[in-house]
Amino acid sequence: MTETSPKKPSSAAESAPTESASAEPAPAAAPAPGSKPTTERNQSSSLRRALAVLGHVRDHGDGRGVPLAQLADALGLNKSTVLRLAGPLLDEHLLERDRETGWFRLGHGSLRLGQAYLTTLDLRSVAAEHLRRLQREAGETVHLTVWQAPGIVYLDKVEDETNVRMASRVGSRAPAYCTATGKAILAWLPEEAVTEVVEAGLRPVTAWTIADEPRLRADLARIRARGYSIDDRENEPEVRCVAAPIFDHTGEVTAALSVSGLTSRMTAARVRALGPVVAQAGLRISRELGSDRQPS
Repeated sequence: MTETSPKKPSSAAESAPTESASAEPAPAAAPAPGSKPTTERNQSSSLRRALAVLGHVRDHGDGRGVPLAQLADALGLNKSTVLRLAGPLLDEHLLERDRETGWFRLGHGSLRLGQAYLTTLDLRSVAAEHLRRLQREAGETVHLTVWQAPGIVYLDKVEDETNVRMASRVGSRAPAYCTATGKAILAWLPEEAVTEVVEAGLRPVTAWTIADEPRLRADLARIRARGYSIDDRENEPEVRCVAAPIFDHTGEVTAALSVSGLTSRMTAARVRALGPVVAQAGLRISRELGSDRQPS
């Protein structure tokens, strides 16, 4: 009987099945739950940095523009990265680059974008949520008024139905010199507006009305210094109000908002406490209108 020699085991390479050229590649591992794909994260990071480039040029352009080196240093990026990020902004004319100096400045696309935003703005709509929020915080009636020389017109009113209701009505007019919102607007208007109010007459409405020019001008100076105005029973004998100005995208005062209540609740101390709160509400509305005004 002949002995057969054992077969030599095949190598792993020989025993492993060969992949055909047409076989589909193995699917990529699924991302962990809640994680974002790498591409999406990279795009988001690039967008934020591109917006930072645009924002820096907006805030530091100073009419002439911003040099590439300054942009890179300010944002902690190298020059080639800034140029890459600026590419799409230049394509859309959100940025422009001076042919001679190479400095960056805002382009006409930024102007069109700003104009498109401004056309959608409506003061009453922009202010609405801020008025409601302020009313909830203060628990008193909140007004929004606009300038109509030599006085103001009530544009909106938010009040607590459980409190005594104020006599003011949306659409009605009131003097500027004896109302908190009127004085809040008047304090930031040009000198000609103050003169117009004075020449129209400072008739005493209550025993507390500021009814002479020197006292009115002194009060307007105090308002500018602290950022809000006070009507201490000057328009209605049992009502105190505190108000703040609202500025538009040009930096001009266009409106004011106020908190009003009976003197039994709106004590002098409470009015002083509410002043900064009302001023901050005015600044928030102003910013939505495009103003870059800072607190006083």
